[in-house]
Amino acid sequence: MSKIHAFRLLPGQDLKRSLDSFVRVNNIQAGWIATCVGSLTEYQIRLANQDKGYADKGHFEIVSLVGTLSVNGSHLHIALSDSTGKTIGGHLMEGCKIYTTAEMVIGESKDMVFLREKDGSTPWEELQVKQLGTE
Repeated sequence: MSKIHAFRLLPGQDLKRSLDSFVRVNNIQAGWIATCVGSLTEYQIRLANQDKGYADKGHFEIVSLVGTLSVNGSHLHIALSDSTGKTIGGHLMEGCKIYTTAEMVIGESKDMVFLREKDGSTPWEELQVKQLGTE
């Protein structure tokens, strides 16, 4: 069984903090970003294979937001474009401030739980999917 959540984030809200809060309040165990369109005035992202984040201020369009959501840990990537169309992307971090809107559609499965655990394949806690009702 699945459920769809649709909502709008408002100017000044932090994109990651707002998503984390929504996941907690709705106790989402296994969710994903179906779509997101909107804009930011500030962003903070972590680029591939980097320890620290990269930040900038201005006006940016959200051209993509993808990833998994769970009260057990989320993993989100964002792509942004500036007024010239130059695009940058990376791991979503706190510090992404909504400019005019972020129109969110999130899917949720009630048949799974997304966990984050070390499995020996990498040094990090990676996605582990648990099917409910199969035990």
